[in-house]
Amino acid sequence: MRRMADPGISGNIRRGTVATVASAVLVSLLHAVAGFFLLNALLTESEGPWDRSVTQTARLMAGLGLAVELLAAAITAVCVNTGMLRRWWYAPVAAVVLTAVIRMVFAPRP
Repeated sequence: MRRMADPGISGNIRRGTVATVASAVLVSLLHAVAGFFLLNALLTESEGPWDRSVTQTARLMAGLGLAVELLAAAITAVCVNTGMLRRWWYAPVAAVVLTAVIRMVFAPRP
């Protein structure tokens, strides 16, 4: 005698998979936005002794990247605690936050 598959179990698995993929895409997009700001902060260089805005620009870009990454960290924490994502998703958060803070501290001086 063959058992019929329970359609409720299959639907729950699909919903869980869709939620996991959606969470991963959302967090990845936030990492990309933060990475864009951080890349701009890292590539900002002084053009000469007359360029006084370079420090402010580098700190602003690093600060924007840090703000976006903190939002990503909050969403990652929610997703990890609900079981949608694994703990290794904290690694990119830590790397970007650490890089942004270092760039804010060691901003270029004109």
